[in-house]
Amino acid sequence: MIPVTHDVLADLAPNGRLRAAINYGNPILANKDAATHEPKGISVDLARALARQLGVPVDLIPYDAAGKVVDALEQNEWDVAFVARDPIRGKGIEQTFPYIIIEGAYLVREGSPIRSNDEVDQSWNTVVVGRGSAYDLFLTRTITKAKLVRSPTSPGVVDMMLADGYGVAAGVKQQLVSDAERVTGLRLLEGRFMVIEQAMGTPKGRPAGAEFVSAFLRTMIESGFVANAICTHGAKGALVAPLSSKG
Repeated sequence: MIPVTHDVLADLAPNGRLRAAINYGNPILANKDAATHEPKGISVDLARALARQLGVPVDLIPYDAAGKVVDALEQNEWDVAFVARDPIRGKGIEQTFPYIIIEGAYLVREGSPIRSNDEVDQSWNTVVVGRGSAYDLFLTRTITKAKLVRSPTSPGVVDMMLADGYGVAAGVKQQLVSDAERVTGLRLLEGRFMVIEQAMGTPKGRPAGAEFVSAFLRTMIESGFVANAICTHGAKGALVAPLSSKG
């Protein structure tokens, strides 16, 4: 681990506290504890561990969608965030290598004529996706025929699909599996349409902080911290990113 220098603290805790953006829009990484109403999850554990390394208190700042985390960057609301790697987000956020890989999938009604992922992009079809999510950014670039509509948050895509009569819901595979168990008459398409690489990020223009976060995350992967957090929080389907993916 690189030393905690004045420059590192100035980048990551300019006000004497680490402000960590926590995205509830991805329930695999973070959600609200039913009993305490406090944030919990893999990204929460990493934020607290980073604050301990820095020797400062941590403020967990929750958002209900990844797009809102990105928007909050312009208001200087956070010092470190947990968002999927994407070139659009990379314009304002210095993103690390991935620490977790998650699959993106499609959910349809049981009677839908769509049987595979490559049948989704049809001119008569409409896909619901969480606004500003990694899936939204990816599908905006790749869908050429189907219409995309956006739910305010990723956990709400299935309810929006059902309420408004749309054909497909896109999102985190584990969230869609949970929705299919909650609502009868739904079917998950086999396989995946994308792999999401979850990373940590700092606002661009804070080089000492970015370097420190990358070194910190490397230690968290190599020590088994990330793997243990996946088990502790029961994040089924989340995989530790292979070391070779760190570049």
